[in-house]
Amino acid sequence: MLTDRSDHKHLIVLRHGKAAYPPVPDHERPLAQRGNQEAPAAGRWLVEQGFYPDAIITSDAVRTRQTTTWVLSELGDKAPTPYLDSRLYMAPVSRVLAVINETEEQVRSLMLVGHMPWVQDLGMRLASVDSDEDAVIEMAERYPTLGLMVFEVPGEWASLDGRDAKMTHFVVPR
Repeated sequence: MLTDRSDHKHLIVLRHGKAAYPPVPDHERPLAQRGNQEAPAAGRWLVEQGFYPDAIITSDAVRTRQTTTWVLSELGDKAPTPYLDSRLYMAPVSRVLAVINETEEQVRSLMLVGHMPWVQDLGMRLASVDSDEDAVIEMAERYPTLGLMVFEVPGEWASLDGRDAKMTHFVVPR
């Protein structure tokens, strides 16, 4: 449910917030205090820009689930029920694309919440030549925690592969 009235679909990709380093397996690492404080900013930015995802798919790692929960709290009544997908943890970009390609066409705005390096790899693979050049350069040079990309997707989810989505935003909400 996007306020943008274009014919394009939107793909929103968010890297999780700052994680803590307790003595637990990587998959179980929670957000650090800073991550919990900053993560709601991603949801606020989406609301301010009028981006309300129809679907959210998140890695099943603790830190991505917590980040997603903060985003959902900011989206309020318009927040969809997120889907946890274990394939997004420690994933190569080809597996992430497979998850995107499975998305049903009635979904006009899809949000993924995940990890490095695939969030940055996905940005590099999808950004078309008509993308916002400054956004692509910033994303390519440094992709910090809570980095967020927005793409316009002109075709079907199933055909998204490479250099075929226009990156319109790369931000690090705080």
